[in-house]
Amino acid sequence: MGRLSACTPAPPILALLLALSLAEILGVAAQGSWELLLENAGIASMHTALTHYGNVVLLDRTDIGPSQINLTGGVCRDDPNDLTLKVDCTAHSVVFDPADNSVRTLFIQTDTWCSSGQFMADGTLVQTGGDFDGLSKVRTFSPCSSSGSCDWVESTSETLQDGRWYASNQLLPDGTQIVVGGRGVATYEFIPANGAAKVYLPFLSATNDAQTDNLYPFVHLLPDGNLYIFANRDSIVLNYKSNTVVKTFPTIPGEPRNYPSAGSSVMLPLTASDGYSKVEVLVCGGAQYGCFLNSSTFPTASETCGRIAVTDENPSWDMQTMPSPRAMGDMLLLPTGHVLIINGAENGCQGWNNQKNANLKPVIYSPAAATFATQSATTIARVYHSTAILLPDGRVLVAGSNPHQFYELTGEFPTELRIEAFSPDYLNTANDGVRPMIVDAPGEVGYNQSFTVTIAVTNKPSGEVMLAMLSSPFTTHSFSQGLRLVNVEVGMPTDAGNGEYTIVARSPPSSTLAPPSYYMLFAVNEGISGPAVWMKISY
Repeated sequence: MGRLSACTPAPPILALLLALSLAEILGVAAQGSWELLLENAGIASMHTALTHYGNVVLLDRTDIGPSQINLTGGVCRDDPNDLTLKVDCTAHSVVFDPADNSVRTLFIQTDTWCSSGQFMADGTLVQTGGDFDGLSKVRTFSPCSSSGSCDWVESTSETLQDGRWYASNQLLPDGTQIVVGGRGVATYEFIPANGAAKVYLPFLSATNDAQTDNLYPFVHLLPDGNLYIFANRDSIVLNYKSNTVVKTFPTIPGEPRNYPSAGSSVMLPLTASDGYSKVEVLVCGGAQYGCFLNSSTFPTASETCGRIAVTDENPSWDMQTMPSPRAMGDMLLLPTGHVLIINGAENGCQGWNNQKNANLKPVIYSPAAATFATQSATTIARVYHSTAILLPDGRVLVAGSNPHQFYELTGEFPTELRIEAFSPDYLNTANDGVRPMIVDAPGEVGYNQSFTVTIAVTNKPSGEVMLAMLSSPFTTHSFSQGLRLVNVEVGMPTDAGNGEYTIVARSPPSSTLAPPSYYMLFAVNEGISGPAVWMKISY
């Protein structure tokens, strides 16, 4: 949030108060609200991703029998190796438009069950691995407007060097992706490979056990260009260029955190105010050790969050207790810098029918105050194979949930075809007077570049207006792959007349802070966010 011009530092207590919202200072628990967007999307979204056109790709597996929506134009998937339906005329992927809550079917050929993905620098969604005939596949989706006809393309020239089921992807500073791990796979590789061979990572073997609690490892790109990788209960910093572990961390107390134990993780916002020098990772939830092998007992899920300053010389885990136990929760960064923890169950772990007592109440964690605020409950259980993503208007889209091998539309946890949205309290109309609306911003910027943003706001800003760059991740199995928030350097708003104000900002200084891609640019005034505009950062 730092300023371009010099200013007199505020006294420490005043600086703290200025950094906190009124709700944080008073301990007020904002509630948020829910709305049903679509009664039947046709599929249960196991994987969800927001494109820079503002529409949302929903993706399920293929070897599951018929979905609840037909492919159009008489198209069918002819697959003699399909486990259930050799000729399938139903869709297993759709694109959802939040503008009118409509869906358009997409065609996916090979099985994307428990696969991984990430957006490339040009906004193309790359999707890797899966199961059965999809194990080594590389697929791409080049997004278009909702009136377009863009669709999935399965590569005929590139395949994964190792078949990857339950892997994690991360966009790198050079615009390539790293694909880490998978069931029975202790390697990483790159997309596109450009001649680079896969690399063995002993850490993935060391964190493996009878339950394989190191699947879907939490992977975060650090500002120094290295990777923070968390698996099971342990974590390292990896220099992937030299395959060197440059730092190891204490074991997190408590339960296993990765699949099938299903905790979640985010890297907390990176801020210009400290020169992007402090990096903290938050890991929340999980399941009792042994749950996957003894699932019929439905043990109580983890109640703890661990927070660690990765950049400290001698880091240690700061443990906190959540308001309720949670496994299979999704963690998202909100434009305000808070962390939303949503979805999941209070008992059990990942796997078919391995959960009880859906956790219907999201919580919002404030990194500044280190407090949790319980939110309004949904009426829809979102357990195994559920997803959540942030939309440009500030709402959180929630989709999926299917703890069954096939589609089962009745019972305690039916295959969930409904799409809903959670609106954090910053969207309350009572905040409209201070809500900043971006009326002008560049569509593309380079690194370490000065740029100007114009906002419209009813009440004159009383201080800095934060500009937050939020990536668009690939969300699956309780982890948003590639998620990051960068609060860029800003100057004080300048009155431009007619209720508009200009803000001179500076883009991130390097691609290790913000890999080249499309980002949602949010303006946040007095803790209240306005809707985002898309901004591409590139070399």
